[in-house]
Amino acid sequence: MTEVLFNGHAGRLEGRYHQSDKPGAPIALILHPHPQYGGTMNNKVVYTLFSCFQNLGFSVLRFNFRSVGRSQGEFEDGPGELSDATVALDWLQSVNPEARQCWIAGYSFGAWIGLQLLMRRPDINNFIAVSPPANEKDFTFLAPCPTSGLVIQGGADEIVNPPSVATLAKRLNTQKNVQVDFAQIEAGDHMYNNHLVDLYKIAGNYVIGAMQKKAPQKKRRGRRKKVEIQEQETLLLENDTEDMDTEE
Repeated sequence: MTEVLFNGHAGRLEGRYHQSDKPGAPIALILHPHPQYGGTMNNKVVYTLFSCFQNLGFSVLRFNFRSVGRSQGEFEDGPGELSDATVALDWLQSVNPEARQCWIAGYSFGAWIGLQLLMRRPDINNFIAVSPPANEKDFTFLAPCPTSGLVIQGGADEIVNPPSVATLAKRLNTQKNVQVDFAQIEAGDHMYNNHLVDLYKIAGNYVIGAMQKKAPQKKRRGRRKKVEIQEQETLLLENDTEDMDTEE
């Protein structure tokens, strides 16, 4: 994992980047939760998503929105952060010009920003939205939703109302040529405490399935593999020493 700095519209942006060693590897951009409630790129849900894409062979970037960590600028509650995400995706694509797929994944506030970016960038092939704040933010801009994706929600979330997220996923799934899967981790709270491994497996198995659907037929033979986690990786996800956000 490499520390990277790149220029945004409000100044320097700080990120962490993993470069796949596979030629033409797909890319993924991970967006963190609300900056004014402690959200950073070191949030454990963000780190879990980052690790999942990394272990599936992606080149993957997570970064701090403006005003967070060493990223410059001031919080704008949407427009500025969307600008940051656009710049981050441009940077990621510039260092991976041969990438065969482009994914966006976001958590909470980051899911809201990520889905807005999805509407503006037809080069994004798929998405994962974890706990999108459907009870607080307007998602009517997803009309229509341009690509398939996965929505993950904790059933015991005390911040984001689970029924509102289920309704959002259901609405998106009524559109033609788009399939939006919905997965609820029944005992998961907003931080997914003690359920990061569940989150990792759900996200990973979705990515594998989506990639296999897009692969040429000759490459899809055989049984679909499933994400497995080694014991040491489980301990890393649940007990990692990076910052544990208290966002929202």
